[in-house]
Amino acid sequence: MTHPSPPSPPRPTGPDNDGSEDLQRNLQPRHIQMIAIGGTIGVGLFLGSAQALHDAGPGLLITYAVAGLVVFFVMRALGELLVHRPVSGSFATYAEEFIGKWAGFATGWSYWLMWVVTGTAELTAAGIYVRYWWPEVPQWLPGLIALAILGVANLLAVRLFGEFEFWFAIIKVATIVVLLVMAVAILVFGFGPLGKTAALSNIWTHGGFFPHGTAGPLLALQVVVFAFVGVELLGVTAGESKDPEKTLPSAVRRVIWRIALFYLGALTAVMALVPWTQLDPDVSPFVLVFAKVGVPAAAGVVNMVVLTAALSSCNSGVFSTGRMLLTLAGDRHAPAAFGKVSRQGVPAAGILASMAVMLLGVAANYFVPKEAFAYVTSVATIAAVFTWGIIVCAHLRYRAAVRAGRLRPVAFRMPLAPASNYFVLAFLGLVLVLLAFDAETRIALYVAPVWAVILVAGYRLTRRNRPAGLPDTPPGEETAEPSRLA
Repeated sequence: MTHPSPPSPPRPTGPDNDGSEDLQRNLQPRHIQMIAIGGTIGVGLFLGSAQALHDAGPGLLITYAVAGLVVFFVMRALGELLVHRPVSGSFATYAEEFIGKWAGFATGWSYWLMWVVTGTAELTAAGIYVRYWWPEVPQWLPGLIALAILGVANLLAVRLFGEFEFWFAIIKVATIVVLLVMAVAILVFGFGPLGKTAALSNIWTHGGFFPHGTAGPLLALQVVVFAFVGVELLGVTAGESKDPEKTLPSAVRRVIWRIALFYLGALTAVMALVPWTQLDPDVSPFVLVFAKVGVPAAAGVVNMVVLTAALSSCNSGVFSTGRMLLTLAGDRHAPAAFGKVSRQGVPAAGILASMAVMLLGVAANYFVPKEAFAYVTSVATIAAVFTWGIIVCAHLRYRAAVRAGRLRPVAFRMPLAPASNYFVLAFLGLVLVLLAFDAETRIALYVAPVWAVILVAGYRLTRRNRPAGLPDTPPGEETAEPSRLA
């Protein structure tokens, strides 16, 4: 039985709000659906999977399957919170509401860091892909040009961001669908140069399913988790989505199927067409497969597609960092200048500041072009692990508030909670431990304590400068806004 809920009172602008009221709800349902799809397809799949396949072999499919299940639970938890309150601040707002102000501060800034370094990784990838055509071009230059173009687009209007992401996602999805159809045709009918050698048995007959033992798939967890970074971007779009209580749960429900199709399906097709032992860790497996099919200019076309994937993810980074700074400023966790929205309805100051920091990534490509991708993906993984952990912890506290009668339940619910929450937390803990076993990823563990110290110092500074008369309230009770019942 359902019960009507009274309308939620508007949240005032100013301190202790996320700034969503000043944003324009110009993202259409088609934008949200394609942003959700695009968020699950990025450079981690197109570029990062090359090294991961080399290190783990076919057992990488198990790694992607388990990590995909974790991402599914994280998104279901986030979806339930989004239906409870669809705001642009998303997980930073929920962290503050259900865990404490320190959690909102740490989550908002950590998520900002995650997208800044993720955007840096995408700029790195853009440089690598452009050098496919022009090897003499320095790796940092394409990234600089891409950042300038995407920055201008994000400063103009949120709808333009949505259109960019819509068409970026269309291109990525179409490419993987073509790969899957082509793989089925070659495997069934034996078409083309790969017709005689392609077979599903290629997956397990070249050294077995675990050619390097179970250590390979485990050590690939960092790359796999990074591949899924961005799937939570749906939460940041909540403040600018039309009819978010319908479009956001609909997009979240489809996450598990997208993971199965785009990751497990695509990688299975790649290894069936070309034995994993023939894949080059320095070349995208998608480029290599299309080149071996024998279609003229196929490799160049796919290279353009994966360049599009990198630009899409960087575009999402510019978008999300500006919104997160807007939220942090609204809660007095960041300078007040970041809490302003331009006449175009975008957080221009936050976008420009984030872009300025991303320029450091361009510099990293200049000084350490070979190591830049591994460095930034490792740091992004740490921030993603923290953000996803906060989401499921906030969800635990939300459910506790529901059981205590302080909040009403919503129709969209995370399955198997709280056991699924603890499963996610255990998995994320394992990822952190495994980062220590690789010299390149270990840098993230060196960065994490430094970042923690910065967060503690920053939080104390903002609390010290917080004006009197703004009292803290108990976690889970900052708002009396009721949620819709199931």
